[in-house]
Amino acid sequence: MRRREAPPAANEAPRHRMIVLARPLRTGFLTTLGVLLAVAVGVAVSNLSTVFIYLLFAVFLALAIEPVVKWCSRRGISRPWAIVIVFVGVFIVLGAILGFAIPILVGQIAQFAQSVPTLIDDFSSSSLFHTLEGIFGAGLEGLLGDLQGFVADPANIAAIGGGALKVGVSVATGISGAIIVLVLTLYFVASLPTIKTAMYSLAPARNRPRLADMTEQITDAVGGYTAGMVTLAFFNAVFTGILYFVLGLPFPPLMIAAAFLLTLIPLIGSVLLWAIGSLLALFASPLDALIFAVAYLVYMQVEAYVLTPRVMNRAVSVPGSLVVIGALIGGTLLGLLGALIAVPVTASALLIIKQIWVPRQDALV
Repeated sequence: MRRREAPPAANEAPRHRMIVLARPLRTGFLTTLGVLLAVAVGVAVSNLSTVFIYLLFAVFLALAIEPVVKWCSRRGISRPWAIVIVFVGVFIVLGAILGFAIPILVGQIAQFAQSVPTLIDDFSSSSLFHTLEGIFGAGLEGLLGDLQGFVADPANIAAIGGGALKVGVSVATGISGAIIVLVLTLYFVASLPTIKTAMYSLAPARNRPRLADMTEQITDAVGGYTAGMVTLAFFNAVFTGILYFVLGLPFPPLMIAAAFLLTLIPLIGSVLLWAIGSLLALFASPLDALIFAVAYLVYMQVEAYVLTPRVMNRAVSVPGSLVVIGALIGGTLLGLLGALIAVPVTASALLIIKQIWVPRQDALV
């Protein structure tokens, strides 16, 4: 029989047992191998970050296009033909917009670069400049002179972009990335029902109807959110163009394009447009810049309290605080793409919490 050890006495110090590894060499080797494997996985994920961003962008676009494809299917058009019609329509619209806008924007950008010295000279002779010079001192004139000299030298502009070679590589990378995203989007849209069915099969049979319903709600939310963002950006571009044309400010087509692109960015897009538009107008006319700044601030309030609830509440219903938090987290993790997908991802998380987590908690009595 095994002898049982008597428990230690009350006044006896506790005995510490030493852990002795039976095979220390093998244990150390396996531990080192595990650490190296974790480092290799981390490096691989870091190197493949661009691929993951392409995949996320393509999935987001596919979910955004899916409601349009479903709308065509409900009109009696087969899904393959609906996909063809939607993509052909997108290509036609994009081609028309780019064919019309690119020559105008290129001319506007070139004209803007040539007009910067004149704008600075006009601003230097304005009463506002003399008022600011009285506040900040004579160094303000030297600062404007340095800015004018910097802009007048094309080499400095090239240096900002990292040189002609780096700019060319960036353009080529952007074009190839756009083609990859487009091909992936087409693939995801074409195979989305198959992907959904495969995903449903991973869940227990009793949960598949609820999973299918939630997936459809999430898909509709992403599509509605994307359509809402494009609609709000269009309203911003129209309002900015009207202001610039009515006030006679320079480069209206350039500002219309900037308004549409910038206001697609959640939260900070409108603020960036307000700052850029007011600054550009300031060089032309301080009074017109003030009018633009006040008018756009009023429009931002109308958009926040009238347009956005009407456009977005039909697609996603997310509290404002969660929109801010989600956009900050998404922007920090994935940049612009993260900020774009933050709201639908937050809406999806809220949907899962409301339909799965809350009922389970309510059932615990």
